[in-house]
Amino acid sequence: MLAAYFDCPGGPENLYVKEVIKPHPGEGEVLVKVSASALNRADLLQRRGKYPPPKEASDILGLEAAGSVVGLGPGCKGQWKIGDAVMALLSGGGQAEYVAAPEGHLMPVPRGMTFIQAAAIPEAWLTAFQLLHFVGKVQEGERVLIHAGASGVGLAAVQLVRLAKAIPIVTAGTQEKLKATANAGAAAGFNYKNEDFSEKVLAFTQGSGVDLILDCVGGLYWEKNLNCLSTDGRWIVYGLLSGGEVHGDLFARLLSKRASIHTSLLRSRDKEYKERLVKAFTEEVLPHFSEGTSPPLQPFVDSVYSLHEIAEAHRVMEENKNIGKIVIEMP
Repeated sequence: MLAAYFDCPGGPENLYVKEVIKPHPGEGEVLVKVSASALNRADLLQRRGKYPPPKEASDILGLEAAGSVVGLGPGCKGQWKIGDAVMALLSGGGQAEYVAAPEGHLMPVPRGMTFIQAAAIPEAWLTAFQLLHFVGKVQEGERVLIHAGASGVGLAAVQLVRLAKAIPIVTAGTQEKLKATANAGAAAGFNYKNEDFSEKVLAFTQGSGVDLILDCVGGLYWEKNLNCLSTDGRWIVYGLLSGGEVHGDLFARLLSKRASIHTSLLRSRDKEYKERLVKAFTEEVLPHFSEGTSPPLQPFVDSVYSLHEIAEAHRVMEENKNIGKIVIEMP
């Protein structure tokens, strides 16, 4: 089969399409013929040699995919059958023509949705759902600050915060991105490049701040995050786009607000945790993607590239040009 590959860490130019051995589904695994996958920041980090795949995971890029079931490994419980349209949360291997995944990490493609759209759901939406519900325990009426609001995770989080009857507030770097977050349901949005988002958040919340922060930026934002975090607020760090160094009295500031910091990564979670997450998402969120729900949840697809254009897709994400997900279509 064909797969996205690189021989040594480096820039997007190191990526190419390689013929590799097609995987065989192991115990409790399902073989999926991939129609589409999607890019994540983890793919860029792995390509640079900064985020190796977990032990026993495929070293092929790709943390999510959508396609059709074409094989069942021994011990499968009958949850899926040949021909089912599915989308999968993966530890790797999605940017290839076939991928094997544990049966409990698959979800049905919502009715009326294309594989291109479905490929934009698993990693981003499950990450956002995990951060809000498994880690952050979001409650009705709470105010949630979402950094990188126009990313795949950000746009998913905005909609999930609305679904939880809470209030989404975002940051983004352009007016075009802020407009996209508003269309997704953001109550307010601030351009971090030309305004102090902490001052704007405090003004919007009439001085009380936000109850929950979803932060993929890290070190650069620590002080502003604490400025606009409410007393007893929760700050979840799930990425370090600006690095992990903090210069200042973080602990004293945190203690004065009785606030808590949580950190979270999804890829390195164990199989059982991911199965619980997928099951909860399938039951509680997936029905809201169907037509007839008001308003229906929707994945935002920025652009679609062929597998042979994988290097260009990486360049676009690296330049922060995308609004929503960049999807890779298989041959």
